[in-house]
Amino acid sequence: MHLDVQDLRNFYYRSALGRAAQKSLRGRLLELWPEAKGQSVVGFGFAAPLLRPYLKDARRVITLMPGPQGVMPWPAGMANTSVLTEETLWPIETGHVDKLVLLHGLETCERPSDLLEECWRVLGPGGKALFIVPNRAGLWARRDVTPFGYGRPYSPGQLEAQLKKHQFLPERQLGSLYQIPSQQRLWMKSAGIFERVGRHVPAMMAGGAFMVEATKLVYPPKGTTSRVRKRVSVLEGLTEPAVGRARTF
Repeated sequence: MHLDVQDLRNFYYRSALGRAAQKSLRGRLLELWPEAKGQSVVGFGFAAPLLRPYLKDARRVITLMPGPQGVMPWPAGMANTSVLTEETLWPIETGHVDKLVLLHGLETCERPSDLLEECWRVLGPGGKALFIVPNRAGLWARRDVTPFGYGRPYSPGQLEAQLKKHQFLPERQLGSLYQIPSQQRLWMKSAGIFERVGRHVPAMMAGGAFMVEATKLVYPPKGTTSRVRKRVSVLEGLTEPAVGRARTF
């Protein structure tokens, strides 16, 4: 189930909780990828709030927004980078992306396997993808007052298994969104404390979302493996007919 782009915009840009979530997610992203100088950076879903730090030095930044969600121009006051696209058919050449960020893309897609195939296609050799999904064990996935309460939440093991199946190598995991998903003043004032303490909790235990950084694997190339076929005769297992004189009656 996709949220409307207007709802996502209102959450991340016009609500205190959304701005706090944006700060938490972006901070964790920059821990993994502090810069992208001269690289191609692509976001899918609603990754725009996280990509602004790369606009200055990246060779190009593209924000892909799926059709069922809708699109909005981004960034404000600058040349537009947003593109409305099919979920599993992106207008990007094969192997031309260095860094790919998915936020509110995988968990809401009705064809996640096809989406991962498209992610693999557009990444260059050694390209890296960051998948940000709701944590099945976290509080944010249990409340529909935020975008993390929609779609399919994951456990770290479930996501890693799905990535390996589509020829990605999971490398690093980070938790995020440790604050309580509430706009009440008490919880908002305590958000910084929860975020700092949460980072020292065992991985993925309390965070509302988690991130998995994965690298594209190109060996063995897709399509080069083949199944061993066993030749089977349609008459295999049948005995040869006995030869004898015809009986007369």
